[in-house]
Amino acid sequence: MRRGGRERMRGLGIVAAVVGALGIACGGTDGTGEPPTAPACRGDAFEGAPLSIRCGAFVDAEGREVRLFGVNARVAGLFDVTFDDGRTALEPIPDFTAADATNIRSMGFNALRLPLNWSGLEPTESGGFSKAYLARTAEVVELAKAAGLYVLLDMHQDAYSKEIGEDGAPYWAIVPPPPERLGGPLVDLEARRLSKPVAAAFETFFGSTSEGVRLRARFAKATAEVARAFADDPAVVGIEAFNEPLGTDGAIEAFHREIVSAVHAVAPKKLVFFEPSALRNLTDRASIPTRPLGPGTVYAPHVYTLAFTGTEASVAAMTRETLRPSNENAALEAEAWGTPLVVGEFGFSPKSPRFSDYVAYQSELQDELHASSFFWLWKEDSQGAWGFFDRKDGTWAERPDVVAAMTRMRLERVAGRLERVVYDKISETLTFSFFGIEGASGERLRSRVGTGRLRGELSVTCDGKGLAAEGTGPIAIPCGGAGRHEVVVRRLGAR
Repeated sequence: MRRGGRERMRGLGIVAAVVGALGIACGGTDGTGEPPTAPACRGDAFEGAPLSIRCGAFVDAEGREVRLFGVNARVAGLFDVTFDDGRTALEPIPDFTAADATNIRSMGFNALRLPLNWSGLEPTESGGFSKAYLARTAEVVELAKAAGLYVLLDMHQDAYSKEIGEDGAPYWAIVPPPPERLGGPLVDLEARRLSKPVAAAFETFFGSTSEGVRLRARFAKATAEVARAFADDPAVVGIEAFNEPLGTDGAIEAFHREIVSAVHAVAPKKLVFFEPSALRNLTDRASIPTRPLGPGTVYAPHVYTLAFTGTEASVAAMTRETLRPSNENAALEAEAWGTPLVVGEFGFSPKSPRFSDYVAYQSELQDELHASSFFWLWKEDSQGAWGFFDRKDGTWAERPDVVAAMTRMRLERVAGRLERVVYDKISETLTFSFFGIEGASGERLRSRVGTGRLRGELSVTCDGKGLAAEGTGPIAIPCGGAGRHEVVVRRLGAR
């Protein structure tokens, strides 16, 4: 772990505004003497492990709502952009060690979205699945688990395949075969995305021809193989069907139904995450479905307003309201699908003078909409070089400005059903209200708040009464039971 992680967490003291007894539930009523109740549920319930779905939200085994705050990390040995025939690798991909996992947790995140590639899992058409690739995946999952991170396994692709784009399908799954097999360094990704071979490959894969049917069946089988390998893993929340698909809405939906069926046949307790067309990255909206995919599914669009289309003037004029439409559209889309909302990717160039504002606005909107999210990216030394780290002379170093911009309190789980959560970055104050679990005791009374790299003492109140929280990041807050409750966590000495 890098300097400033665990050392700072050890120094994070917890002080009560008014000292209260640990473990005593704080109560609230609606003014009639009767505890207020939560609004009606929406969406299908799903009993999963480690996370279930109830009332359109993730819940843990104790019945507490959980939000995923994660980071995407491309990992050497999994993000497959190298070749064994002498071609230059497309780009450098960093290793992932125990220090990476604990560092992610120390920054206040609780989840990892781990991109996997079909080309690494099933490199040849008749050679079966790579045991070495699954073993490497298991190594990274174990590192994340040891650090206290949930893991989302993401069947990733960019421009269909490393042979014609950046990553994704093996050569044998490119139909029609491309006129040439490309190599690195990757300096023309956007041109590759728009190339005829990439367009033709997507058209076949999501098309109605026998080749499309065959390829989708092979991909579903490969995805199920990953799901089977981690069906009982307590850290793996689920598997994502296909990163940034390109096809008609109907074809993508039908494909996702194939994936849901294949995954739940071998891993019935795992969630299946799915995305709309990648065009949403540019349009900030997707079509509203006519019916859900079914229980155990999670809508996970990407939100990249201005990230690819912004001009100097539009970025300079950006406010939170500029970013609101894409987020609110995503929430409406998730509601139509009947699932929780997870923003599978969001990010912005760290070189932009508005980076700090951008990620703050996005995080505030995610809080407002009760969305989980995964930041893009942990480490990157290619393309726009986004991420928490910069690579200089072969060494990865934290970008202090990025770390500072992403440092905030995060409500990881709440002792009941979340009503509202707001974080004020200036005063460093997190306020949340929720409807508690009737008859709750022990862990079911404890909400958890990630404090990341924040330093200093905290004041915590439950329904206006001071109490002592437990731990040093994430902190546990004993407040709950039947009725509505409000918790305020504030860093003393903040601006």
